[in-house]
Amino acid sequence: MHDVIVVGGGPVGLYTALLLRQSGLDVVVLERRPERGSHSRAIGIHPPALRALAAAGVADELRRRGVLIRDGIARSGGRHVGTVSFSVLPGTEQYVLAVPQAVTEEILERRLERDFPGTLLRGVALLTTHDAGDRVLAVTRSQGEDAVLDAKLIVAADGARSSVRDDAGISARPRRYPDCYVMGDFRDDTDDGDDAVLYLETGGIVESFPLPDGLRRWVVRVGSPVEHPTVEKLAALIRERTGIGVAPDTNSMISAFDVRSRLAKRFVAGRTVLVGDAAHEISPIGGQGMNLGWLDAARLAPIIGASLQDGKDVAAHLARYEKERRAQAALARRKAHLNMALGRPLPAVLMRPRNAVLGALIRNGAVHGGVARAFTMQ
Repeated sequence: MHDVIVVGGGPVGLYTALLLRQSGLDVVVLERRPERGSHSRAIGIHPPALRALAAAGVADELRRRGVLIRDGIARSGGRHVGTVSFSVLPGTEQYVLAVPQAVTEEILERRLERDFPGTLLRGVALLTTHDAGDRVLAVTRSQGEDAVLDAKLIVAADGARSSVRDDAGISARPRRYPDCYVMGDFRDDTDDGDDAVLYLETGGIVESFPLPDGLRRWVVRVGSPVEHPTVEKLAALIRERTGIGVAPDTNSMISAFDVRSRLAKRFVAGRTVLVGDAAHEISPIGGQGMNLGWLDAARLAPIIGASLQDGKDVAAHLARYEKERRAQAALARRKAHLNMALGRPLPAVLMRPRNAVLGALIRNGAVHGGVARAFTMQ
């Protein structure tokens, strides 16, 4: 019998397992993918999450492999609207760290394998789970062979469509939004350096973020879902709204997504605990989802350790975990809703006065600090 089975070998599952192994627990991670993904996907690491990652010993390498974004600039119609500087933030992490998710997963997986070899089991599909009262049973399949694993607890880090959550009978109804996006990574031919730039345009927002290795992520709001995005169409949209040309032949990633969110009714049910997207799916706009998952794990790991190692009754702590993390997820969902509303199309007759108000607010010292904290989850 293991102490904990973590389902899902993405950034949240790997970090959860690393914390639990560092506390002395017997943990396995089940990941159905035979190989780590190469997609850049989530890129933003906010200061609270970076401090949590430092506790696991991986923050320094992430910083070395990433780009420190210290300023966010808003433009519209070729004009400067305002600049939010993260230098006003408390502490030493006065930036958002941009690291492709593939690199983040590589660093976490390598640290886990170095310190606790054999923890991550790749190519293992979870078929079903069953809470037997005194333990959890996980039925798995690998290379055509089925097996049953026992554990004292199971942690679901298996994403927004979590099968573990479903097996535990936890409801998480999705909420859909009228927002769709196409995003891609291109060679950075701008003069924006390490700044993030938001283009507030009448046709919808365009977001631009620096990445390592001389790349830049572009995210464009579109009017309806795009099934098969093309590099050429994305480049044309970027030029049409911002006047900036990106080189299609330098594209290294392209994808499209529409937005939904969901908040599980419960984060704890019997011997099952939810973290990350299994507990709360948040709009990618604002980059909060992965960070929320890491903060879930940082809050949860000491509670599990106290229960399984010290034999303490942690029911009250788990209840607080659920209450606190649900509240933080609900707050993140509201922030994402505001971010999406800011990026929706707006007629020029309304866009100009709206941007003038935004610029004035950003220049106000007290408001400036609040905006910087909101954008960095503080």
